[in-house]
Amino acid sequence: MTNSETENQKLYILVIDVGTQSIRASLIDTAGNICEIEKTPIEAYYSTQPGYAEQDPEYFWETLCKTTRLLLKNSQIPVEQIKGMAVTTQRSTVVNIDKNGKPLRPAIIWLDQRKAKVGNWPKGITKTVLQLAGVYESVAYAIEESEANWIRQNQPEIWEKTDKFLLLSGFLTSRLSGNYTESTGNMVGFLPFDYKKQRYSKLRDVNSKMFPIERAKLAKLVYPSDKIGEVTPKASEQTGIPAGLPIIAAASDKACEVLGSGVITPDVACLSYGTTATIQTVNDHYLEVVRMFPAYPSAIPHYFNTEVMIYRGFWMIKWFKNEFGYREVERARELDIEPETLFDEMITDIPPGSMGLTLQPYWSPGVKLPGIEAKGAIIGFGDVHTRAHLYRSILEGIAYALKDGAIRTEKKTGVKIDKIRVSGGGSQSKNALQLTADIFNMKVEKPHTFETSALGAAINAAVGLKIYPDFETAIEKMCRIGETYEPIPENVRIYDQLYKRVYSRMYRKLKPLYNDIRDIINYPKK
Repeated sequence: MTNSETENQKLYILVIDVGTQSIRASLIDTAGNICEIEKTPIEAYYSTQPGYAEQDPEYFWETLCKTTRLLLKNSQIPVEQIKGMAVTTQRSTVVNIDKNGKPLRPAIIWLDQRKAKVGNWPKGITKTVLQLAGVYESVAYAIEESEANWIRQNQPEIWEKTDKFLLLSGFLTSRLSGNYTESTGNMVGFLPFDYKKQRYSKLRDVNSKMFPIERAKLAKLVYPSDKIGEVTPKASEQTGIPAGLPIIAAASDKACEVLGSGVITPDVACLSYGTTATIQTVNDHYLEVVRMFPAYPSAIPHYFNTEVMIYRGFWMIKWFKNEFGYREVERARELDIEPETLFDEMITDIPPGSMGLTLQPYWSPGVKLPGIEAKGAIIGFGDVHTRAHLYRSILEGIAYALKDGAIRTEKKTGVKIDKIRVSGGGSQSKNALQLTADIFNMKVEKPHTFETSALGAAINAAVGLKIYPDFETAIEKMCRIGETYEPIPENVRIYDQLYKRVYSRMYRKLKPLYNDIRDIINYPKK
């Protein structure tokens, strides 16, 4: 379809966005407007043992079906104007299915903390070489973190029956299309995947030794914007989506957020203020900002996203809400608004730097950066401090950690970041955006829509459907800036001193104590 044809018709793309907290279905036009949206909250996971995070794959599918049915039932948009669809999901959640497409066990969610055993590889000369290279601990960590390794070791009967071992994205698109096809843009996890070449690893490659998954159990790979298939009649009955609607490959939610934010060059960084907070840049070549941490495939074919991740990022807002926010939660319920709106109001008069209260946001056990022993820390308490100071210090601590990531990224890429785009749930906080501009001393731009992940998937579909000839054109037509935040010089001065003289020294000073704690209580486990 040509550009002139799109100007004469109103065309829409259906996007399904499966996050950690909700499943959203939206209809997005070719100008990048979220025209209609239906959102269904979900339980992120359940735990049968400490550290486990699982969910029934059928729960995801049934909630997806419920959400799309509601969207299309109430839609004012003629169904014939919906030209295609795309799916974007949370990363690193995996599903085992049998030869009939039935899940064999609960999906293991990306937040899961169980550990596999390192086993018999690496050993001998290979282990020695890895130790000499200083990467053995990273290799062992990845082997332990692999869900497939854990299942093979602890549930061999499940692994034996597994016909396909899929990411959540591949599971859901298989239900929609009947095809076991996965986008390279979704390949984030402990899988035998060659991130540099964006294909499955060869059998002799290290990744294949670390994660020995039979190739027959893996989905076929395509690139973002390739066609996966079409909605089957059975899926149409369950979802309400028209049978035969083209399904276009997108990418993971984080990769789609970057694309939906209009980021396509390494001089612009995309901050994702979501359950996991990340800073990413887009490059046309492979590089690792942190050694042994790959650059993930971009939502743009053959491109790469560098990434530094704060594993429990804006999850900490939920932690604060659960532990300290009862008053705001109850008042928000009465006012029919989100508690985060009241939290944002609460910190408006708290000065930059939270009166010296400084937080290091490493709340997650097993975090690999800055080190596996790292723990969360808050220093600087005094009698002036309140819940509001604590809340602001959380936002500031996340921004400090991401600034660390920006500095690491600039050193590795050799490209200076001169602009920040912020997406994700935290981008709805004006205070979070302003303090980000102040801490980075850089202009911060907020995209015109909060739903940047869905928008990125829609851009993939728009290019795949030939509505636009390339990504540059699609971004020009579908992305724009909604709000801009400039750094405030006085705030910059305060944050610069706190970052250099306090925050950046915390980990080094506290590391011996973190190691002592780990030795005494074995948390995180060695």
